[in-house]
Amino acid sequence: MGEGASPTAAMEEVRVFPLSCVVQNYAWGKVGLESEVAKLLVSGHPSTVIEEEKPYAELWMGAHPKGDALIKDNRISQKSLGQWIADHPSQLGVKVKDTFRGQLPFLFKVLSVKIALSIQAHPDKELAGKLHSRYPEHYPDGNHKPEMAIALTPFDGLCGFRPVNEIIGFLKSVPEFRAVVGNEATDELQSCATDSARVPQVLKKCFTSMMNCEKKVFVEQLNILVKRVSEEAAAGRDTSGSNGDLLLQLHSQFPGDIGCFSIYFLNFVHLEPGEAMFLGANEPHAYLYGDCIECMACSDNTVRAGLTPKYIDVNTLCEMLIYSPSPAQSKIFPAVQDPADACVFIYDPPVPDFTIMRIQVPASMKKYNVSQIDSASILLVVQGEAMVVSSPNMELVIKRGSVLFISANEQLSLHITSDKNLLLFRACCIL
Repeated sequence: MGEGASPTAAMEEVRVFPLSCVVQNYAWGKVGLESEVAKLLVSGHPSTVIEEEKPYAELWMGAHPKGDALIKDNRISQKSLGQWIADHPSQLGVKVKDTFRGQLPFLFKVLSVKIALSIQAHPDKELAGKLHSRYPEHYPDGNHKPEMAIALTPFDGLCGFRPVNEIIGFLKSVPEFRAVVGNEATDELQSCATDSARVPQVLKKCFTSMMNCEKKVFVEQLNILVKRVSEEAAAGRDTSGSNGDLLLQLHSQFPGDIGCFSIYFLNFVHLEPGEAMFLGANEPHAYLYGDCIECMACSDNTVRAGLTPKYIDVNTLCEMLIYSPSPAQSKIFPAVQDPADACVFIYDPPVPDFTIMRIQVPASMKKYNVSQIDSASILLVVQGEAMVVSSPNMELVIKRGSVLFISANEQLSLHITSDKNLLLFRACCIL
């Protein structure tokens, strides 16, 4: 039987079922029970043994070949979600099945970040196709990878280029930064600050100049900068003019890395729980610290250029980026309350591949109906406990850490069984 599933369902098609999801133990993840990924694992599967020193970086909820979720319902013959979808493509929903050729179009994740992820961007479909055909060992598929992060705990990242006046401010106050960008590019940026048509081209020149700075030069300048900022901090002086705290944090994680200078080009974005940022194609970004829900198109393509021991592709990154400066606040993506359901907040990015719903149900409601949509969806329980009732006569207990696959056009009723409010995240594809 599935976990708590009633026997009367056995002869009919099962359209809602629990998943056991794949954990990725990347080195940048929070370790042991510091990690939200590990905490959700233990809550959902109490027999799981968490190793104190091991990083628990990502929980993959989906059917990606590198992390295909297992089906925890022995009425179903297929072992994994990918196999089940291949045999039941109509359960994706008619539009989703036709648009995405019978594939689940999104990958849903939880991330727990302790050490900064690389300065990176994800290619659009056209560039992804070219990179995949030329360098399949580095770019494993031909798909784009727009993604959205929603904070579960206070979450920090870098995203998009700062307003030009902020970058010019750092070029003036941080001589070491100016040295790696170069005087010519710096002067050009200062002279075109008010000419918005020229800014992207000159910003590209500045960023490319920094990224191609000779290693001997940038390591020397970085060491001078870190020494200066460390001494200022030790003397109790304000180092915010050099973005000192973040510089020292990144340098301690990636000493001698050119990516440490990227903090003067890119916006620092802080998210409180429930706030989100959307990262479209060719948008430079890096996650720095915290736990988040993430959803993306089903791809694993990343172009990296710093703060990483992985393959670095500076030329591709510098060519592909969008050089459009905007303030940090503009990078926070708003959730919109569903007019038909006050418990639901919708994060609907400007791409067709995915939409995320945050569902907050007060325990006092006792019963809640999960909306029927024309898309397969994946539901993660972050807080609370409930009994799920769905056709055919299925009952299933869900609690913190539970992950459910819900077929398209399926109606679910939740009977809340604890005194905690329910907090759920649901990934789907609304076309």
